[in-house]
Amino acid sequence: MRRMFAALAVVLFLPAQPVTAFDPRPGTPHAAQGTVEVLFSPHDDAEAAILRILRGAQRSIHVQAFLFTSRPLAAALIEARSRGVNVDVLADREQTLRGVNSLIPLLAEAGIPVALEVLYAAAHNKTMLVDAELADGVVITGSYNFTYSARMRNAENLVILRGNPPMLRAYLDNWKRHRAEAQPYAATQQAH
Repeated sequence: MRRMFAALAVVLFLPAQPVTAFDPRPGTPHAAQGTVEVLFSPHDDAEAAILRILRGAQRSIHVQAFLFTSRPLAAALIEARSRGVNVDVLADREQTLRGVNSLIPLLAEAGIPVALEVLYAAAHNKTMLVDAELADGVVITGSYNFTYSARMRNAENLVILRGNPPMLRAYLDNWKRHRAEAQPYAATQQAH
């Protein structure tokens, strides 16, 4: 018993190894401003809310997806690109390459720039930033994957934030950081 306590004491008092992936500072607080819309699937039609926002996009759509199998959302992204909206997609590598229903290849075939996140066990972000450079841009986030199951089968939440430029900038900066670490989809396909 004494040895167990001695071993525990050694572990507890060992100097902590520096963790380079984490910034020890607290997150940046953002003032509450604008509006917050909350939807809960399957009771609320979260996909319809996303589609309304995508159809109103004027300049840009930045997507970060773990899973992407929703045909209506894929069609809306392709349609937005065809009317001149800049659409950029980040996706989880494993879910994209192993997922039999992933529509990420369809988005890439439609000419939408796609990059795959490769540095994480799971690139689990589920965000869409619409018109991020405009004051009335929109952040869409939550547990909601861009899938049929998220819409109809799962208990999910979706939060839509409007009218909060500092919050939008924080999400866009994070999106850009992840994009800088990601690999272009075409290069990943050739290596796979």
